[in-house]
Amino acid sequence: MSEIVLSGLSFSWPDDTPVFDRLSATFAGGRTGLVAPNGSGKTTLLKLVAGVLKPAAGSVTADGVLGYLPQDLPLSGEPSVAEILGVAPVLRAIAAVESGDVDETHFTTIGTDWDIEERTRAQLDRLGLDGIGLDRTLSTLSGGQIVSLGLAAQLLKRPDVLLLDEPTNNLDAEARHKLYAVLDDWSGCLLVVSHDRALLDRMDRIAELHGGEIRFHGGNFTAYEEAVRSAREVAEKNIRSAEQEGKREKREMQQARERAARRASTASRTLGNAGLPRIFAGTMKRNAQESAGRADGTHAARVGAAKAKLDQAERELRTEQKISLELPQTVVPAGRTLFLGEGLRVRGLFGNGVDLAIRGPERIALTGPNGAGKSTLLRLVHGDLEPDSGTLTRAEGRIAFLAQRLDLLDDDRSVAENLAAAAPALPADRRMNLLARFLFRGNRVHLPVGVLSGGERLRATLACVLFAEPAPQLLLLDEPTNNLDLVSTAQLESALTAFRGAFVVVSHDERFLDAIGVDRWLRLENGDVHG
Repeated sequence: MSEIVLSGLSFSWPDDTPVFDRLSATFAGGRTGLVAPNGSGKTTLLKLVAGVLKPAAGSVTADGVLGYLPQDLPLSGEPSVAEILGVAPVLRAIAAVESGDVDETHFTTIGTDWDIEERTRAQLDRLGLDGIGLDRTLSTLSGGQIVSLGLAAQLLKRPDVLLLDEPTNNLDAEARHKLYAVLDDWSGCLLVVSHDRALLDRMDRIAELHGGEIRFHGGNFTAYEEAVRSAREVAEKNIRSAEQEGKREKREMQQARERAARRASTASRTLGNAGLPRIFAGTMKRNAQESAGRADGTHAARVGAAKAKLDQAERELRTEQKISLELPQTVVPAGRTLFLGEGLRVRGLFGNGVDLAIRGPERIALTGPNGAGKSTLLRLVHGDLEPDSGTLTRAEGRIAFLAQRLDLLDDDRSVAENLAAAAPALPADRRMNLLARFLFRGNRVHLPVGVLSGGERLRATLACVLFAEPAPQLLLLDEPTNNLDLVSTAQLESALTAFRGAFVVVSHDERFLDAIGVDRWLRLENGDVHG
């Protein structure tokens, strides 16, 4: 069985911020889910295993052929499906040979892959891409189709070790279940970073990245959560016990000091009244002081031991970093029309012409299969894209758009600089406080956006989109829970529930949509909006 071995692995960012320090672990064959809060280094670890990043010290070894599906797949451009899959050169060589060209280079290119087109079509069919032609370009595909295409490209390598970073991002329900079926049949070494509970529940084990170490838990994510809950209960009980022990030891030390002081005072008066020689009285006084000092030292050691127990218990308690997210106080009157589109058509989509009205503080969930045009419709509402035909009107006031591509920010500028550009009138101290609520503290605010993890990038984009000026009356959110850890997702749910403006959310996360108080459901399918 293939495996991944980390030996004394160390890695830091260019500003010397440490990510890993002498990390060692072995990922055995089978399916492993890697979990940790956003920014802990999950994506960085996968990049180190894949060879995208180089460690400062230590080594990484992975047996056999390695496949790697990154989180940040390109979502636009003109390469063909065949080029993305890496099969275009072989297909061209086969076509040349079939046309009578027997140049030796063609046979070298083909090797043993004479069945490449059949294998490619079979792999695409397995992942729900059976209607996608090999000559289709990337720009004509949805985000979910591109993720499935990226996975197909890795599977065509016939890898022994497969690394997947958030593989269910943007996938609709049907595509997710096809992915699950593929991974259920996986027999090599699989390492998955994901916040998808259903996927993690299909794992053989869970690896938790915590405190710079990796801890393995047998069983799936549900079993892992139960183990974490039990460990937390034990740690909280140990903390209470250590706190009580510490108080008791301090109290006993103080009482012992008071008793020693009373004895010393009584002995001094007794010796004085007895008229003993001064040298004898001094010796007795020193002996009493030394005895009291030894007793005090014993109690101090006990207090120190109790403090050490408390420190250990607190270290074992898992603390969750939570974003503190409150959306701008925007109130939209009931019945006010924020957007009205009639007969909208664009780029071959919406053949019958889409009609869409957004009024008042509506909470709209926009659903539909991958490739139906959900992201395109949001871009029309926002104004990033103009329709080929049809009419639209937008009310005065800002429309905030969190795009699926997360390409709003300048990768070369820091998180703080991006927020300053989005909200220049906001005082610097308030910007720092705001970023701290989004878990950017200390040197993290000065990191270039280009080195952030997917979850960190999403949090930074959320801060810039939501708090740019003026406050938005309408939020457009395209797969906002992609790359967010479960704690941060809960905070976003709470913030959207309290938001007084309107929002339209595209998401395949049914639990998230159920939690945010959606009052209008729309489904985009076959060029029409239903609901």
